[in-house]
Formats: sequence, structure tokens, C-alpha cells
Amino acid sequence: MEEEVTESPKQRHDRELIELLNELRVALPGVQVLFAFLLAVPFTARFGKVDHFEKIAFFVALVATTMSSALLIATPSFHRLRFRVEDKDKIVTLGNRLSIAGFFALAVAMIAATLTVASFLYGKVVGIATAASLAVFIFALWYGLALQAYVRERARRSR
Repeated sequence: MEEEVTESPKQRHDRELIELLNELRVALPGVQVLFAFLLAVPFTARFGKVDHFEKIAFFVALVATTMSSALLIATPSFHRLRFRVEDKDKIVTLGNRLSIAGFFALAVAMIAATLTVASFLYGKVVGIATAASLAVFIFALWYGLALQAYVRERARRSR
């Protein structure tokens, strides 16, 4: 039997905001490392050997990483600008939406970066197959599991 925890709305908003900011602390270093890597790649000697398809995939990865960084950094930035105002509920709600969008952009970036590298090393067919497989894998883990839990919980509640 679960213990019932009682917390005020303010306590809940404080806890949810702390949880959100901690999750972002985990995700942001990975995004920043990918971003730094992508910024350096065009200046390497072998980048001139990538074909048009690979350049497009690389550009998608670069733009998606930039978007992911911006979306994931938006919540702490918003919090800093609004932290003395008692609207943590709005910060948590907005931050949750921005984070979901940021993780989506990160998934696109990771898939596009893998497509670039795999296509360069092994050709377009292997690159596309690898990227498509990873897309299914990432979206199943990041979104599918949560969606499945949501559907099960709704079905359980409707009984």
C-alpha cells in the first residue's frame, strides 16, 4: 500500500521545479558536447570529402543541436528571470514543454549526426538504415515507454 504524501501546492511546485532543473543538469552536458563536436567538424581536413547528402544530414544535426540547446537552456534562464515571482507552477509547466521539445530536437540531432557518419563511412544505404533503426530505438525509449505507461494508467483508471 502506498503512503499518501500530503504537500501544499507551493511545496509541490518547489519539488517539481527542483526535479526538472536536476534533469536538465543531466541532459545539458551531453547536448553541449555534441554541439561543440559539430561546430569543430567542418574545420577538419576530411570534411571536404563529404558529399551533398552528408552535408545536409550534418546541417540538420547542427541546427537540431542548436535548437535542443536553446530549448533545454530556456527553462533555467526563464527561472532566473522570474525566480522572485511566485509563479513556479508556470515555470514548471513551461519548462516541461520546453524540455520535451528539447529532447525531441536532441533525438533528431543524434540521428542526423549518426546518419552523417554512417553514410560517410559505409554509404547511404547503411547510413539510412542505421539512422532509421536508431530513430525507432530512441523514440521508443524516450516517448514510447511514457506513452505506454500513460495508456495503461488511463485504462486502469477507467475500470
